[in-house]
Amino acid sequence: QVQLVESGGGLVQAGGSLRLSCAASARTFSMGWFRQAPGKEREFVAGISWSGGSALYADSVKGRFTISRDNAKNTVYLQMNSLKLEDTAVYYCAAGRSLRVPVTTGGYDYWGQGTQVTVSS
Repeated sequence: QVQLVESGGGLVQAGGSLRLSCAASARTFSMGWFRQAPGKEREFVAGISWSGGSALYADSVKGRFTISRDNAKNTVYLQMNSLKLEDTAVYYCAAGRSLRVPVTTGGYDYWGQGTQVTVSS
């Protein structure tokens, strides 16, 4: 069992930036970020392959968010810039055994507890 611990969430004004971190207790292959706003389903935000050579993004965050990873630390990051009100959600880190980059929740095997990101006007 792999434990994932997120950090870095908080309150930020629209247009601002935040960086989320997710530390895994063991090595994983694919890693990703999802988010869930109140009353909505959990949705894919970004994912990255083991090597970091492949990264995928939801259309809504392309050009604003960047996912990266440090395998020496078993940690994945999500740099979020130009934040918008609609980015407000609980952000979840996910990890899996796939060599690809899954874009659905079913493609991941482990989940963090979530960290709240609130963007204010």
